[in-house]
Amino acid sequence: MTPKPDWVPGSVDITVPHAARIYDYALGGDHHFEVDREFWERAKKLMPSAELLARANRAYLGRVVRWLAGAGVDQFLDIGSGIPTIGNVHAVAQEANPEARVMYVDIDPIAVEQSRSLLRGDPRAGVIEGDLRRPESILFHPEVLELLDFGRPVAVLTVAVWHFVPDAAQPAEIVATIGDALVRGSYLALSHLGPDPTPEGRAEQARAVRLYESTPTPVTVRSADEVAALFGAAFEILGPGVAAVTDWFPDPEDADDPPAPSALAAVGRRR
Repeated sequence: MTPKPDWVPGSVDITVPHAARIYDYALGGDHHFEVDREFWERAKKLMPSAELLARANRAYLGRVVRWLAGAGVDQFLDIGSGIPTIGNVHAVAQEANPEARVMYVDIDPIAVEQSRSLLRGDPRAGVIEGDLRRPESILFHPEVLELLDFGRPVAVLTVAVWHFVPDAAQPAEIVATIGDALVRGSYLALSHLGPDPTPEGRAEQARAVRLYESTPTPVTVRSADEVAALFGAAFEILGPGVAAVTDWFPDPEDADDPPAPSALAAVGRRR
C-alpha cells in the first residue's frame, strides 16, 4: 500500500476518489492521488466537456467575487471551497478591497489543511471543516462568527457544490436556512451542473453521472428552473438570471472562450 504523504490528515482515505481532489486535478492543482486522476480521466472520456466545465466554473468564481466586491460586499463565506489553487477567493476579494474578509468551508480535510497552510498569517481569512448539508454547523461556528459580522451583508459562495447535494437532503431548505442568517442586501452565488442541451451531450453526461455514483459524492443534475427554485422566497435572482457560467457577465477578454451551456450560474440578493 502506498504510504500517505505528510500533508494528508490521518482520517483521509486515499483509496477512494473525492470531489475536491478530482476538481483540484482538473484545474491543474497538486493535491490529488492516483485514484482521483484515474477517475477524472475516465470521466473525461465519458463526458469530453468535463474539463471545460471545471475551468468555466473557476473563471465564474473569480468574476462573481469581483462583481460582488464592486457591489460593496467585503465579507465572503465560501462553502465547498475545495483545495487552494489559482484565483482563490481571498486573493481576488482583497485585491479589490484589502479589508475584505473570507471564510472558507469544505468537507474534505485535505482542502481544509491546505487552506490553513495557505492562509497562515492572514488575519482576514480563515477556514473550517463543514458540511453544506448541515448549514447551522457552519453559520454558527465560533470561528465563522469571529471573522464575519452577520449584522452586515455577507456573500455566500456555493460554486460547483449544489449538484453534490441530493434532493433527499432538501437543498431548498438549506438555502432558506442560510437566508435566515443573512441581513437584507446579502448575496448567494452558485453554479450548478445542468442538462446538456443536445441529446448526444445528455447521453455523455448521464454516463459521467453514473460514474460519480461510485464515489461518496454522487451528482444530481438540475434544470435552470430547478436551480432557480433553490433560491426560494428569500432571494431575488439578479440579471441575467440563471444562465450558463460563460454567459454570466463574461469578461471582454473571455469572449472567445468556448460556451459551457451545461454549467449554470446565478446570483440572488437577500430581500
